[in-house]
Amino acid sequence: MGEQPTRDHAQHSVGELVERATAQLSELVRQEMRLAGQEMAAKGKRAGRGGGLLGAAGAVSYVGLMALAATAVAALALTLPVWGAALIVTGVLFVVAGVLAVLGRKQLARAVPPVPQEAMDSVKADVEEIKERAHR
Repeated sequence: MGEQPTRDHAQHSVGELVERATAQLSELVRQEMRLAGQEMAAKGKRAGRGGGLLGAAGAVSYVGLMALAATAVAALALTLPVWGAALIVTGVLFVVAGVLAVLGRKQLARAVPPVPQEAMDSVKADVEEIKERAHR
């Protein structure tokens, strides 16, 4: 009499399709996270090398600054006693250090609190938008 048609592989229930889509989406997210992790590791290595090189440059610059100070003392010692020349160079270095400290403190004051306020405000706005749409 009436044969029931067998379900073809091309025809699936909505539940099966949703299940497959969910599984594929989950796998895609996991793959993207692995890729992001690998990318961050590579960037971290580069940043580490760059930081090391910048640290070395800072150390060499510090030695250069000490040599420059000694040169300034030697140059001033041609017209002043050595102690006077050393005192003048030391005073200038302390004034420069004081100015840099004041400027650095102002910059730090602008950075506090260390919270990404704009990003937090954006996330809060997104949450509110989602809540509004969910209530409709």
